[in-house]
Amino acid sequence: MMSTKNVYKPYLMRIVKIIDEAPGVKTFRLQFLNEEEGKSFTFKAGQFAEYSVFGEGESTFCIASSPTRREFIECTFRQTGRVTKALAQKEEGDIIGFRGPYGNVFPIDEWKGKNLLFIAGGIALPPMRCVIWNALDLRDWFENITVIYGARSVADLVYKYELTEWSQRTDMKLITTVDPGGETPDWNGRVGFVPTIVEQEEPSSTNTIAIVCGPPIMIKYTFPVLEKLGFTPNAIFTTLENRMKCGVGKCGRCNVGPVYVCKDGPVFTYEQLLALPAEY
Repeated sequence: MMSTKNVYKPYLMRIVKIIDEAPGVKTFRLQFLNEEEGKSFTFKAGQFAEYSVFGEGESTFCIASSPTRREFIECTFRQTGRVTKALAQKEEGDIIGFRGPYGNVFPIDEWKGKNLLFIAGGIALPPMRCVIWNALDLRDWFENITVIYGARSVADLVYKYELTEWSQRTDMKLITTVDPGGETPDWNGRVGFVPTIVEQEEPSSTNTIAIVCGPPIMIKYTFPVLEKLGFTPNAIFTTLENRMKCGVGKCGRCNVGPVYVCKDGPVFTYEQLLALPAEY
């Protein structure tokens, strides 16, 4: 029997917490208005959703919180267009729409017993944050966990409160960096572009999965560094969520060659990307 569920009908979510992360960047903590819907809702690391302001439209971005934390959903966004500007005007207690989850996932079940290397740049940390917390909440599954994260400036680093927490943990390694000229007098991290820092750190590729997310230029220069360090294309993962619009393969905005990012992704291995047109 065909499902009668309306894929365009959003859940109603209450904003219970707003965090100003960086200039123009906010995090919303959301809870289901209908508690029963919240109890039955599930997702996996890497999936995305549509977030809507009624009367303005909807915008696509990842679920930034871990599926191991069932009491809420978090999203992080930059104010760039009509919908995200409308979202940014919302206050704690307001109601927005949420539909999802959509897309494929990071296969963390297949990564058991491996080292994890996370490489992120700027506002691209949110889709990776979901996977990082998922891995940390299941810490016994993995060997070494390393996070290399950079931004244009100190002010542009998101989740500063969690970066402090991660830097103090003994079961992971965090390396933060800012672009040359983006440091402040009290900055204690590294200075340099993310691909350069990765090359300097020389992380081992042995039994290691690399997860890369960032601006296209960062990804472009990070992949060759990882290959130089011995990572094979099938051991490098990324997400192309910034290309999506409708979420269900109808609008055609996210297609790359024969692939629809929203339905076939947004998670891809570098090996899969090498088979696609260079436009990704």
